[in-house]
Amino acid sequence: MSVPPSSDESADPGSTMVDLAFTLTGLTLPHGHRQPLAAALERELPWLPQTPGAGMHRLNLSQGGDGQALLSQRTRLLLRVPRDRVADALRLQGQVIDLFGHRLQLGPAQVRELLPWGSLYAHVVASLSADEGGFMLEVEDELRRLGLRCRPICGRRQALETDDLQGYSLMLDGLSAADSLGLLQRGIGPHRRLGCGLFVPHRSAAAVGTPH
Repeated sequence: MSVPPSSDESADPGSTMVDLAFTLTGLTLPHGHRQPLAAALERELPWLPQTPGAGMHRLNLSQGGDGQALLSQRTRLLLRVPRDRVADALRLQGQVIDLFGHRLQLGPAQVRELLPWGSLYAHVVASLSADEGGFMLEVEDELRRLGLRCRPICGRRQALETDDLQGYSLMLDGLSAADSLGLLQRGIGPHRRLGCGLFVPHRSAAAVGTPH
């Protein structure tokens, strides 16, 4: 089980990014909702796709029939945004988005601070490689370029609603507090707008490979 960095490293040096968690009202969404949802959000927040580190976390949905996914009362839309853009992003509160006839209303939002943990998890990191070995080389190259020291653990292969976009889940273990916070703010790889490369703290490496 992962634990937070030791007490001499655990003081938060100050994150420039936060997560905004919007409540959602709706019943179902199409399985292929990431692209149109990202486009709808970007029409309201045109700065979002141009902001380094900003993006949309994947929605936590249940599988339904007929190409639909089911929302629960606990489903939240999480956006990772710069702290100085929070007031601007809150304009999404009360907005109604129509995704191919599926109505989704965004309610009140809460700010969630990014806190460094020794292990971080991304549900999917986008990759150009068709195999795990190639993906891990990409990850190791980027970690080396960023000067980060940690243990990468590859998880399950993931596909995202389109044949030309794929990747793998990824755990990064053994991070210092500073490196952990840097990764939370920066992410890894492309397609942050679709939820790729966004990390969250995690307590156990057993989560790697959680099905899409």
